[in-house]
Amino acid sequence: MYAVIKTGGKQYKVATGEKIKVEQIAADVGQEIVIDQVLAVGSGAELKVGTPLVSGAAVSVTVLAHGKHDKVSIFKMRRRKHYQKRQGHRQQFTELLIGAISA
Repeated sequence: MYAVIKTGGKQYKVATGEKIKVEQIAADVGQEIVIDQVLAVGSGAELKVGTPLVSGAAVSVTVLAHGKHDKVSIFKMRRRKHYQKRQGHRQQFTELLIGAISA
């Protein structure tokens, strides 16, 4: 069984037992969260798609860790104008373990 969930403005296809990294969620490590924004639930050839959400569907997840992704370097330059700008960014994430999917 799998589900398509929405969190942090992105959509993720998840199955029971998977680990995913999503945008940072304000929760403690080890805490169990229920994500109720489920867009679709599938099992084999059967697929239930919501309009926009599947009513009564939920995915329980456990927070494993918080962290930061690798650094992304931004470099802007205008040639012959003595303009250079360097900037870096590290996006924060939350690692989740997918538990039960209820439809």
